[in-house]
Amino acid sequence: MNSSEAAIDVKTELVGALDAGSNAGSGSKHWTGRGKAFRLRLGVLRGYFAGPAAAALVTLAGFRLHFNVSTVGYLYFLVVVMVSVFWGFWEATVTSLIAFNCLNYFFIPPLFTFTIADPQNLVALATFEITALTVSRLSVRARDQARAEEHQRLQVQKLYDLSRRVLFLDRRRTIGPQIVSLIQETFQTESVALFDATSARVDATGPRAGELEELARSAYFKDGPVEGGAGASAQPLRLGSKPVGAIVFAGPELDRPTIAAVASLAAIALERARSFATESRAEAARQTEQLRTAVLDALAHAFKTPLTAILTASSGLLEAGRLSPGDADLTALIDDQAGHLNRLTTELLQMARIDAAEVTLRRERVSVLTWIEDALSGYREQLHGRRVEVSESAAALEVSGDREMLTRALGQFIDNASRYSDPGSPISVSAEEELGEIVVSVHNEGPPIRPADRERIFDRFYRAEESRHRAPGTGLGLSIVKKTAEAHGGRTWVVSEEHTGATFYLALPRGARRQLESVAGQGLNSRR
Repeated sequence: MNSSEAAIDVKTELVGALDAGSNAGSGSKHWTGRGKAFRLRLGVLRGYFAGPAAAALVTLAGFRLHFNVSTVGYLYFLVVVMVSVFWGFWEATVTSLIAFNCLNYFFIPPLFTFTIADPQNLVALATFEITALTVSRLSVRARDQARAEEHQRLQVQKLYDLSRRVLFLDRRRTIGPQIVSLIQETFQTESVALFDATSARVDATGPRAGELEELARSAYFKDGPVEGGAGASAQPLRLGSKPVGAIVFAGPELDRPTIAAVASLAAIALERARSFATESRAEAARQTEQLRTAVLDALAHAFKTPLTAILTASSGLLEAGRLSPGDADLTALIDDQAGHLNRLTTELLQMARIDAAEVTLRRERVSVLTWIEDALSGYREQLHGRRVEVSESAAALEVSGDREMLTRALGQFIDNASRYSDPGSPISVSAEEELGEIVVSVHNEGPPIRPADRERIFDRFYRAEESRHRAPGTGLGLSIVKKTAEAHGGRTWVVSEEHTGATFYLALPRGARRQLESVAGQGLNSRR
């Protein structure tokens, strides 16, 4: 037994040993518990025998050697102090009372009586008793303080050891069982249970594991400490002000600050494990996305050559004009579907290059009106018979970006507006400057987009349920617009209400334009 274990309160150990003896099983464990309790009982009673025995030895030596009252009094005083140091206040009190009576009976006249003839002797005896009790009390208090400091030092050392070992938990295994085993090993508790509210999982260890599960849940839902039977204590786990679980201890009593510190470490360990799991999933998703992008890129490149040959052959057959009406219809169908596949592969290649960050933006100053006209020119046949309105404010605005990419992105909005709007309905294109952004919008009159689909339609390959039956598509167009906007530091969104149609927005920051204007101004000043 080391010094820290020896410093534990003997009375507490006695009660614990008696409880252990009463609850232990039959056989050797039962007798071992009773033997330990008997030894501790002897340790408690030893102070009550040692003090009076020492007082008796001082009395015998003083009486035989004819010590004076002062000498014997100092010896008694020394005995009382030593008893208080080694055993405690009550043992020292019993010893001081015996020493008081021995001093009175054997050394203060009249001898061999408890009568005090001289009032000064009475004052001296009272002073001796009060001093002995006061010194013994101070000694006990100092000893208790030293014991508390030693206990606190040990708890801090255990907490440090626990925090250090938490960092090396195996992330490949479930974290809960590792935490409870580590706490039980570090603090030598009988049982430990840990409730993780995120996964609704309870991990426990020790003989009383089954009893502590309900107590752990109770502490979490109560969001406060809960005391159970037979020395069990539960503490909620918090991250900030939010409860994330609970922990329960049963066995050797831990003070409240230590329990709170262990609960904080357990909460941090759970959150750290969740962070690592999230990071691992994100990394796996990133690698999966890279693999998918590489596969799409490879497939798109592989499709390009045979599609070019098919389109060339079908176009040549149609231009030759030697086909029967039935053959011409089949050839036109082949040409149309090959063109559709060609557009799909082109979009796949664009998306693959953007995802792989292989696109280098060739920034230039572009008039917004020119940008809109270029995008509309690519869909003249598709927009035939439609009224297209362009806002006059577009002529006064400019953006900085890759002209080809921006034209292709805006063209996707125009293509969507023509295919998914009501036949013959007008399409309007507007451009405005708002809060430091150039916002270009394309509005069409058609069925509303459900709120649940307004974010997801910009995801790759996603198509709303209603749009699948209105027009064919790949689900890549809007995702390309979103990626293009993000590559330019911009953003995209859609607004759609009942009876008003849908408006798609593409916003680009003005910062690039301001930077170009600043550079142009510096060049002009240098010429001056």
